[in-house]
Amino acid sequence: MSDLKTAALEYHALPRPGKISVELTKPTETARDLALAYSPGVAEPVREIAREPNLAYKYTSKGNLVGVITDGTAILGLGNLGPLASKPVMEGKGVLFKRFAGVDVFDIEVDAESPQAFIDTVRRISITFGGINLEDIKAPECFEIERALIEQCDIPVFHDDQHGTAIVTAAGMLNALEIAGKELATAKIVCLGSGAAAISCMRLLISLGAKVENIFMLDRKGVIHSGRDDLNQYKAAFAHDTDKHTLEQAMEGADVFVGLAGSNLLSADNLKRMAERPVVFACSNPDPEISPELAHATRSDVIMATGRSDYPNQVNNVLCFPFIFRGALDVRASRINEEMKIAVVHALRDLAKAPVSPEVCAAYGLDTLEFGREYIIPKPLDPRLITIVPDAAAKAAIESGVASLPYPRNYPLQSVADVFK
Repeated sequence: MSDLKTAALEYHALPRPGKISVELTKPTETARDLALAYSPGVAEPVREIAREPNLAYKYTSKGNLVGVITDGTAILGLGNLGPLASKPVMEGKGVLFKRFAGVDVFDIEVDAESPQAFIDTVRRISITFGGINLEDIKAPECFEIERALIEQCDIPVFHDDQHGTAIVTAAGMLNALEIAGKELATAKIVCLGSGAAAISCMRLLISLGAKVENIFMLDRKGVIHSGRDDLNQYKAAFAHDTDKHTLEQAMEGADVFVGLAGSNLLSADNLKRMAERPVVFACSNPDPEISPELAHATRSDVIMATGRSDYPNQVNNVLCFPFIFRGALDVRASRINEEMKIAVVHALRDLAKAPVSPEVCAAYGLDTLEFGREYIIPKPLDPRLITIVPDAAAKAAIESGVASLPYPRNYPLQSVADVFK
């Protein structure tokens, strides 16, 4: 661990501080170049944008620029360490946006005294961007912040901790249940955790067919049920009449366990309480709710996913957020809606069933990768993601009426089905 700490700090500090920079996209070699870049030439696009605001997409970088914005109240699993401490994470999101989808990023850390102050700040600067990725904002404030900004901004606003996690989880979950011979509509689901990611995961699973009466969500006080009077509106949506009030009781006969709460919270005994062919998504980092070694030693029939890259079936948000924004930006969507999220779920689900190239296998030190118990979610370095996922998001944006541009012709794939040809 000390070696990792040293390497990480050196990586961020050397040879120059930070991980991102601004690059020039136009020549600046001559006096004429500079006259075009700034005064007097810059006055021409200023006049055009003043006449027609949408021309900002033609004459500036707005259309490929995402603001990654936080208040630093929920940084990774480290908690509320403040906006400045969150900057390495926000720069990291910028790295991933650029590396995987060619999207430019300004990271912005807001020292806000209240959620409303944060909302007002982001709304006022939103015209700078083609989209806004909210990050590392604590629950329940994150729900209201995102809702307000979606209403007040005319560009996509997407809280990745909620929806990126939910989309990748849902894609893997559908595949895991298929392998287990089970249906989402009838699956009994235990969700350990009631924060932003947990609530959004369960909301999306319901949109895909899960039944709220089959979901048992737990917070620090146990199962969220209709007899409790200490629930906020977001938790209360999952409260139903049940006599199961503890994790032990909820786990009896459960088909699915989703962990978004903390390390080592699922015991071997509770895993034994689950139904045949259980699906376990233990997503806390760096240590999951149950280690894959213990889970497989306890149940030979378990299908397991974690948030870690050193085990099969990593639930990794990078499979989603760069690509859903790429699709949204390319058709100039005004928002990222439920239809787009569901389309991306199915695109990721289907990609995991497609043949995997030797190059992708080699990148992960594997001879082969085939759809099955240890491969239910695509790998982040699969080059097909940059076509398939934006393709799905863009088409869904157009079909649901939130896009203002036609389907981008630069996508070589017309549908995920093309992967199988």
